[in-house]
Amino acid sequence: MLHILSIVLPVFGLIGLGFFARLVRLVGDSTGEGLSDFVFAIAIPCLIFKTLTGTALPDSQPWGYWLSYFGAVAIVWSLCHWIAARFYQLDHGTSVVAGFTGAQANTVLVGVPLILQAYGKEGAVPLFLLIAVHLPIMFTVATVLIEGRSAHWPTVIRQLILHPILLSILFSSAFHLSGFDVPELAKQLIDPIAASALPCALFAMGIALKRYGVSSNLALSGILSVIKLLVHPALVYVLTFYVFPVPPVWAGVAVLFASSPSGINAYLFAERYKTGVVLASGGIALSTALSVLSSSLWLAILGIR
Repeated sequence: MLHILSIVLPVFGLIGLGFFARLVRLVGDSTGEGLSDFVFAIAIPCLIFKTLTGTALPDSQPWGYWLSYFGAVAIVWSLCHWIAARFYQLDHGTSVVAGFTGAQANTVLVGVPLILQAYGKEGAVPLFLLIAVHLPIMFTVATVLIEGRSAHWPTVIRQLILHPILLSILFSSAFHLSGFDVPELAKQLIDPIAASALPCALFAMGIALKRYGVSSNLALSGILSVIKLLVHPALVYVLTFYVFPVPPVWAGVAVLFASSPSGINAYLFAERYKTGVVLASGGIALSTALSVLSSSLWLAILGIR
């Protein structure tokens, strides 16, 4: 429990720091918007490059691993979208953000240290493989859903191709496959920018919490948090342990991956499209706070002490 607290509380603390800085007017709303643009277009692509170029890929993986995780993602995303639209009468864009918030996992801040602590080096390969595939799939689906009704498909495809996150993944993957080492000078430039991505994103999200508040969507944020922390990992658990043939460590990694709180990318996506920002920020903050308890629950269910 102390280990989990040491992971989650600093994360929530950064959000609180951004909130407090805006509350006492040390910074303005424009600071949060500028930080969001920096994180989305520069810092996270650097983080992706650093991660993907340093990951060794196996020759083969169990396909049940992918079917289990993303099958559960599809169910959870659809459920959250439907609840937001049907019971809260939210518009299409905000409902897309609700689905994204309920299905996107905060793996880097919470999932990576928790999973590596639980499974050690044995869990590193399935973890980083899922991170590499998780981000482009989630962003692609979200972009298609939010752009599909108002833009022509050539426009949607062009926006996806020029998307800074997807571009960084494609470039990083190609560089990794080339077999070249990252030059030392490039590392010295990329590493500090990559290290700034998550703190800056969390600080910006804290500013957004003060700007938009969470009370207007507190009930829905709570529902999304419960679905993210309990329903999503429960679906993955059933699929990996009882439906598809998945090695135990890979299955455990998928469950803990799914049990991570709502990811910061949901907020960045909402900020990018200027819709559902309060819902995303509230869902991320609430699920992050509650993940202290839910992470302990899933570690116990998986038999990890």
